[in-house]
Amino acid sequence: MFSFLRTSLSLVTAVLILVLTPFARVKAEDSLGVSTTDKSTDSLQKVSRYAQLDSAPVTSVTQLSDVQPTDWAFQALQSLVERYGCIAGYPDGSFKGNRAMTRFEFATALNACLDKVNQQIDADITAMVNKEDLATLQKLQEEFATELATLRGRVDALEARTEQLEEQEFSTTTKLNAQVIFAATDAFGDASPSGNGDQSNLTFSSRVRLNFDSSFTGQDRLRIRFQASNVINPTAPGNEARLSFQSGSDTNNNVFLSKLEYRFPIGDKVSFLLGTGFNTYFDDADVINPLQSDGNAAISRFGRYSPIFRLGGDTGVGVTFKPNGNFKAEMFYLAGNTNNPGSGLFTGKYGALGQIVFYPNEKDPITKIAFTYVNAYNDDGLAHNTGSLLSNLRGRKVSSNSFGIETNVNISNGFQLGGWVSYTNARALSGEVKGDADIWSWAATLAFPDLGKKGNLGGIIIGMQPKLTGTSAPLSGLPRRDPDTGFHIEGFYRYKINDNISVTPGLIWLTAPNHNEQNGDIFLGVVRTTFEI
Repeated sequence: MFSFLRTSLSLVTAVLILVLTPFARVKAEDSLGVSTTDKSTDSLQKVSRYAQLDSAPVTSVTQLSDVQPTDWAFQALQSLVERYGCIAGYPDGSFKGNRAMTRFEFATALNACLDKVNQQIDADITAMVNKEDLATLQKLQEEFATELATLRGRVDALEARTEQLEEQEFSTTTKLNAQVIFAATDAFGDASPSGNGDQSNLTFSSRVRLNFDSSFTGQDRLRIRFQASNVINPTAPGNEARLSFQSGSDTNNNVFLSKLEYRFPIGDKVSFLLGTGFNTYFDDADVINPLQSDGNAAISRFGRYSPIFRLGGDTGVGVTFKPNGNFKAEMFYLAGNTNNPGSGLFTGKYGALGQIVFYPNEKDPITKIAFTYVNAYNDDGLAHNTGSLLSNLRGRKVSSNSFGIETNVNISNGFQLGGWVSYTNARALSGEVKGDADIWSWAATLAFPDLGKKGNLGGIIIGMQPKLTGTSAPLSGLPRRDPDTGFHIEGFYRYKINDNISVTPGLIWLTAPNHNEQNGDIFLGVVRTTFEI
């Protein structure tokens, strides 16, 4: 029963002098500044301040910047620090001895000192302590029995939870995150290419993505993405009804490698990206639009970002240079058919993007303006797959130079205003008649973060999808321009059910589809449910 070390006498005395004496001045109802009616369920909050202490005890009282030899408890504190090592300072090197403690904080300190006593007992089991000293220590333990039990219970629960998480962890080096989309879609109006009225039915489709993210240095990221989808393009005269979350074509739920990329920094200002994937385009660049996400924001392909970001290939490299908080430069080169000896990395389809992004206020990363240039070549038109059929210039080899201005402004905590304007000058290099073509597009975006509650998002997109505005000559017998101007009007509201599930109803209104007033308006309704882990 009396297997305590003789050193515990000095320890108990030092604890009593250092801790209990100052709080004798506090009202009897709470000897440590906390009402005895505090519940054990609040213990984590009550030990949170003491948890800020450095985990490594100090070895000399001189390490505590705010403890002076003239302090009344200096000798007791010196004994605790230098003889028993059961006092730790705050990360800033201070002790904060004049601050009132809570009972839970004191229980934490007492528990640490008791652990030290036990370690000394294990080292010398022959040492004894007299009954009076033992009684003092036992009394101290009894006084704080509730707080010690609560603290130890919390620690045990935390350790059990940590062990459970470690056992259930997918991998210590690779993290798995998944996204599953279920969508119900229906189109109303002149929703058929032949113009014979509503020939669209309610459809139900899905897309599954599995991302495997690994890191070798803690600052880099290797991502391997697998995807399966059966989302198809709703029937429409042009490309304007394409959905944001659909694949380039119906993959009939076959699993394929959707993306393989590796990001890594060089210093603090430069980062690189190497990647390949299915319809990668330039969406790894900063497209500026806060409604970019295909699973949680825009419901249309056009609503995600300016169409000139779709003019690249699927394999290549990107470099980002950000010297300060006001400026960022991006350069990307993406080629298509890189595994084909007849095309390769430099002799076939490609896109080269250069972009400068300015942040007027470096403390506000949301407000920015970008100037974008894309030089591209493709064997089969521009292939941005939005807008009118004529604006894609399908069926001919095309080289192009595209220019864009994109911006987004943080008006308030719940409202952002943005948009883009893009112009493409394309040269047809094959066909019966060769010549130049001009394609324009624009959009205005309104974003309402946390609309209704935190995590929700409202969005409105109004714009003109890519339109052929003129050619230098009829290209292979095609008209010189789109006859009319149609508008894209989109609204959606993402409702966040919890951290893993959100539901996004949305509506798209297309006036004069395919930029032809002979086509009646199309209304496309979508309800997208997104599951994420």
